[in-house]
Amino acid sequence: MSLIAKLKARAEAGAPVKVGLIGAGKFGSMYLSQAPRTPGIHLTAVADLSPERARAALARVGWPAERFAARSFDDALRSGGTYVTDDADAMIASDYVDIVIDATGSPAAGIHHALLCCKHRKHIVMVNVEADVLAGPLLARRAEEAGIIYSMASGDQPALIAELVDWARTTGFEVICAGKGTKYLPAYHQSTPDTVWGHYGFSAEQVGSGDFNAQMFNSFLDGTKSALEMAAVANACDLRPPRDGLAFPACGVDDLPNLLRPVGDGGILADRGTVEVVSSLERDGRPVFRDLRWGVYAVFEAPSDYVRDCFAQYGLKTDDSGRFAAMYKPYHLIGLELGVSIASIAVRGEATGATGGFHGDVAATAKRDLRAGERLDGEGGFTVYGKLMPAADSLALGALPIGLAHNMVLQRPVRAGEPVRWSDVAFDAGKEAIRVRREMEDVFRDALGVTAPPERLAS
Repeated sequence: MSLIAKLKARAEAGAPVKVGLIGAGKFGSMYLSQAPRTPGIHLTAVADLSPERARAALARVGWPAERFAARSFDDALRSGGTYVTDDADAMIASDYVDIVIDATGSPAAGIHHALLCCKHRKHIVMVNVEADVLAGPLLARRAEEAGIIYSMASGDQPALIAELVDWARTTGFEVICAGKGTKYLPAYHQSTPDTVWGHYGFSAEQVGSGDFNAQMFNSFLDGTKSALEMAAVANACDLRPPRDGLAFPACGVDDLPNLLRPVGDGGILADRGTVEVVSSLERDGRPVFRDLRWGVYAVFEAPSDYVRDCFAQYGLKTDDSGRFAAMYKPYHLIGLELGVSIASIAVRGEATGATGGFHGDVAATAKRDLRAGERLDGEGGFTVYGKLMPAADSLALGALPIGLAHNMVLQRPVRAGEPVRWSDVAFDAGKEAIRVRREMEDVFRDALGVTAPPERLAS
């Protein structure tokens, strides 16, 4: 049976899956717009630090007021409506939620909610890629021990890339490279919330619509979000990040097999089985022909002459040898597609992409020369951007992950383009997110063959 058939069967049996959403921002709002249209789903609760903002989001996406007027979890269950609250912890602990969606974008919040889901045995869809990259490999282990599903979010590019990789491997192909497209120029690494809208070309009317956050959108532009998403893909799909970070080559869909193949075969890749992000802009700012700005891809290789001939017979765009081909999806619909993850967990017991190992990490990197005493402002801000690197290199360097580079004060200067290290900042080792991250580093350090930096050995 298809997902929708199984959901309809649950609806007819009066046993809808009970879902709780944390975070009514852009992603959450997109899911809210579709949730009422999906049979077999009961969104029992929406938790947000600002319930009024959550109610405004529900109204903006078309919910009638009576649908989110429930005054308690009990009331929501009886009425078939939705309870809006500011208490995410209580929502996770309640008996009125089977699957939790974390769409907060806060690494610390995501870690906290995932640990609570493990405690209360609630499946979790981790929209929050920041939390997933910061501590996902450890959280996934905890989830497995608790007997719950820890899943990527369908509609977000990492889950869609994981789906393509799974398809390729299931059909017997070696994945050479996988990734996504984005709008990129080297200067964007220095973009700030003050410059972001000019780069995007958004109008004042668009920005004023209610769910456009300058720092969040800037994280997409300055390369941080791409780095986070590719780290998540590497960790979920057993792929490896480039040693020197993402190259962001300008590349359209027809050129994927030519460009994203090993150097020895005429491409740009130093290794097989890697991740990369392609730019929709040439370095001089001209648009790339048939760009993949909104999409995802996987490049794979024909394992034999027979399969190479099949590529040609069925019209696949290949490299000049005919051996390398690409499959891609030109668009992704973010939160509008999230229902696929909910359905997959509820009726198949399967994640839509799941973190496994610790292969990729994202280091906080100075956007400009930073002075001792400056306070870091995190992802998409004025001080640092995230750079993708192999996890082993990050641990050996003692790099500060971008997910923790918020509100920390520098103890020494850091030059533009250089990574910020744990030893460069003052931090509170007792905070939950820091404690969990440091535990994860210790858990994976031996497996990656990395010796702890001197300051870590002394701590």
